Amino acid sequence: MTKSNNRESQYPIDPIFLNRWSPRAFTGEIIEEAQLLSLLDAAHWAPSSSNQQPWRFVYALKGSEHWEKFAALLVDANQEWAKNASALIFVLSRSFTGVAGSGEEKPSYTHSFDAGAAWGHLALQARLSGFYAHGMGGIKHEDIMKTFGIPEGYRVEAGVAVGRLADKGVLSERNQAREFPSQRKPLSEVAFNGRFVAN
Repeated sequence: MTKSNNRESQYPIDPIFLNRWSPRAFTGEIIEEAQLLSLLDAAHWAPSSSNQQPWRFVYALKGSEHWEKFAALLVDANQEWAKNASALIFVLSRSFTGVAGSGEEKPSYTHSFDAGAAWGHLALQARLSGFYAHGMGGIKHEDIMKTFGIPEGYRVEAGVAVGRLADKGVLSERNQAREFPSQRKPLSEVAFNGRFVAN
């Protein structure tokens, strides 16, 4: 068992997995593009689905000409706190393999799974680099497709806010109450030896 960050695992794991969490309180300081690209580089070394690498990342840095456009593509509840992040990223996946429109094009069953693996790498590299990454389902998926002219065959998976941790006092009262590393269900509720249990 491992203890860190007011969390405890049932089995011995590296503390990085307990130290990674998704805060909402960010300092709003500027991140250099090279720093963000290091996180994205780690993401793109994720297991790659026969080297198809179906993930794609579209990003904006705070203070750039693109920042307000990206922030507006979050749902209101996430705009409230994510405006203080240092970078915003939209994670997409390519839902086919081969060349688009050719006889080689085939559906990819695992594209979302693979993009999720890349997000996990990004989140861990952020933590190792002194940043935090908060994944968000609360984004305007259809508007993102239109805004960036994303063609058929790609899926908008999630948004990610990246930044340095701030005191939770920068948040609304509602979000302050939620600003702590969450716990997890017992492993026995999600991992089953030789059977499946719906719960």
